[in-house]
Amino acid sequence: MASKQPSAPLGASGLIHVNARHDTHYVVTGNHLAQHRELTLQAKGLALYIQSLPAGAPVGIKAIAARHRNSELVVARAMRELEACGYLKRTRERLPDGRFVHRTVSYNRPGAERKPVRRTAPPEPQASQAPPEPQAPPEPQAPPEPPAPKTPPPPPLPLAERHRAAAELLAGLRVHDPRLLLSERDVHRLAPEVTAWLDRGTHPDAVRRTLCAGLPEKLAHPAGLLAHRLRTLLPPPLPTAPPPASAPGPRFIECADCGRPFPPPTPDGLCTECRETARAAA
Repeated sequence: MASKQPSAPLGASGLIHVNARHDTHYVVTGNHLAQHRELTLQAKGLALYIQSLPAGAPVGIKAIAARHRNSELVVARAMRELEACGYLKRTRERLPDGRFVHRTVSYNRPGAERKPVRRTAPPEPQASQAPPEPQAPPEPQAPPEPPAPKTPPPPPLPLAERHRAAAELLAGLRVHDPRLLLSERDVHRLAPEVTAWLDRGTHPDAVRRTLCAGLPEKLAHPAGLLAHRLRTLLPPPLPTAPPPASAPGPRFIECADCGRPFPPPTPDGLCTECRETARAAA
């Protein structure tokens, strides 16, 4: 049985660790993830869970939310945080037969990329050793067919006219910081998010400063970082101006019979004296 050793003497204030050695079923992660200042606790927990899964496991938003007590919205927000900080990369690839598949790559140490681990079949059990049987010479095989050319991804949909200013703002970010070089597809995807800022009365220079401020030293996924900032830092709408006060009505009106001024309102336009006179005559 593994021994447990406290990390601080008894009576000391603060955190005390009681650590037991793991021999099986464990995952290794770095303090760069556990103590990341820009990631929420949900994002750190999701990264740890994904790194503990075997290669080929389903990691869609619905699949993860079905196994935890978090909603799909919380899982999606945590995934966007991991994408922005380089711990996760989600792509959509097209197969030669025309179907699309989603690929998710988990990085346990962003910046030190290696080839992703693919799921492999378990090794076949070895049979008992026996003298080798004579084999017939291999038959000649036809040369392999050349691989089918990859179909290029479809071009992005035309951008609506109301998003033109937002698209120009995003495309020009690389002038302020060359690391913010975005593809045309990313510009089209993020333009509606920038339009939401502009519709709320935010000046384009303020949007640009917010997106370019305090960038990390190693920026592997600029589009993911910009998407995270546009959604989490969206300012509230400007308060509506109070309606103008209506001009006060006349303090006195003239009697329709005698012409003397008297305070309104009256249904017949007569002063009190003329109204009583008319009532007595009737």
